[in-house]
Amino acid sequence: MQVAVVTFDGFNELDSFIASPLIHRCRREGLEAFVTTPTPVVTSMNGVEVTGQRPMAFVAEADVVLIGSGVQTRDVVADDRLISPLRLDPSRQLIGAQCSGALVLARLGLLDGMPACTDMKSRPFVEACDVTVLDAPFHAEGNIATAGGCLASQYLATWVITRMLGEDAARDVIGYVAPVGENQETVDRAMRAVHSGEAALR
Repeated sequence: MQVAVVTFDGFNELDSFIASPLIHRCRREGLEAFVTTPTPVVTSMNGVEVTGQRPMAFVAEADVVLIGSGVQTRDVVADDRLISPLRLDPSRQLIGAQCSGALVLARLGLLDGMPACTDMKSRPFVEACDVTVLDAPFHAEGNIATAGGCLASQYLATWVITRMLGEDAARDVIGYVAPVGENQETVDRAMRAVHSGEAALR
């Protein structure tokens, strides 16, 4: 079970570097996450250079695809060379987007008739795509999910782990990384966000 964490130039580090390592903690159970990039090296919004672990072609074979946000997302969705490799199939893949990553899902036609979560700065641009934006950190319908706010990336990870390995596995991961003394509170918050944001599977 492989997860592609799609990461473009100008990416927000919190998006790729929260979801990816949380999911990768399940590698012994067969669930692995890989930072997936359009070029061998991408540079974050804060100037951090990262070497991709997988090329963009990897998204076609991944079981899960998570699309992070960044300061260049609007440029990404306007560039066919960057969008065309994203051949996603919600009938067989779990697909999630973080903050402005919702613009990518909208560009691909994956949010038709579905509300989404995003961050405050991205909200008007997502709404301009005729997508209803929710005042919530997480929403999922079937195999598609969106999260709004950088730290909501933990909810995307919780959703992925729960769907792929079960709720107990998700609780174990979130409980392990939670602040000391807040373990149960953190686990409960993550599970509550996912359960309340998840619509009936279609």
